[in-house]
Amino acid sequence: MTKAIALIGIGEVAKSQHIPAIHQSGEWELAATVSPVDSVSGIHNFTSVGELLSARPDISTVAICTPPAPRTEIAMQCIQHGKHVLLEKPPAVTVGECKELIDQAAMFGVSLYASWHSRESSAVDAARNWLADTELQTIEVQWEEDVRIWHPDQEWIWQPGGFGVFDPGINALAILTEILPWEITIAAALLVIPANRDTAIAATLELATRNRILGQASFDWRRRGGQIWDIRITSDKGRLVLSEGGTQLTINGVGKTTAGFSVPLQGEYPRIYRRFSDLIASGTSDFDFKPLQLVEEALSLAVRTSAEAF
Repeated sequence: MTKAIALIGIGEVAKSQHIPAIHQSGEWELAATVSPVDSVSGIHNFTSVGELLSARPDISTVAICTPPAPRTEIAMQCIQHGKHVLLEKPPAVTVGECKELIDQAAMFGVSLYASWHSRESSAVDAARNWLADTELQTIEVQWEEDVRIWHPDQEWIWQPGGFGVFDPGINALAILTEILPWEITIAAALLVIPANRDTAIAATLELATRNRILGQASFDWRRRGGQIWDIRITSDKGRLVLSEGGTQLTINGVGKTTAGFSVPLQGEYPRIYRRFSDLIASGTSDFDFKPLQLVEEALSLAVRTSAEAF
């Protein structure tokens, strides 16, 4: 029997990832959407969350795909109406909001899932397994893409709470916090902020663990040409390169496949929805906010420099 789910926020990520994953799954049925400006053909759309909650008490599950700023308020509404909640990344704007959501979900007895889609890339599990018993030496992250391709004409990303270049950069931090055997912290940060924007278009972070500097993460939204999503790590066992956003793995110069590792479904979002289904079935939650915590550390420590208008 399929589970009915409502999708709140019908932007690009909902259309390109969430809706196909729901339709392809045998476990889910898209029963309703919420958007003041868009809709899905053949699916009942509501213009507000309040309308959905009032009209469809039978829908017990929601996925929230709005921009980050309103996510916490929307999630609170849904949790307090007894709904299980899946949140796009980042799950909230601050760690404090995350903790509040965790407390509310426990109070109302619902499952809460902070989905970090980059962790579901096909080579991430293999990278984590290889690094499990290593001694880390250096880390280098290069995460560069063209914002004109990924967020055309989307002003919310440049506004307070919109995350700027940390919108893609947090994907790299989500992978790092998943695969590294030790926790990492931000020792220093440099942000580049266009003169006409409130959020950064580029950032350089100094990564540390156990009071030792490991290397840097470089995020840049001004990339022209091919996009770069690479993580390079050296350890006492050699060199690991996780490229193409976590889908390609090279160890000591040799390309590796994911054969022999558990990859239950093809694609990041189908695996996210399988995980969400399992959480609901077991009555548990999965709400890791470590990647967001690193962003908060970077923002609190950052030296800011201005750049020409963008």
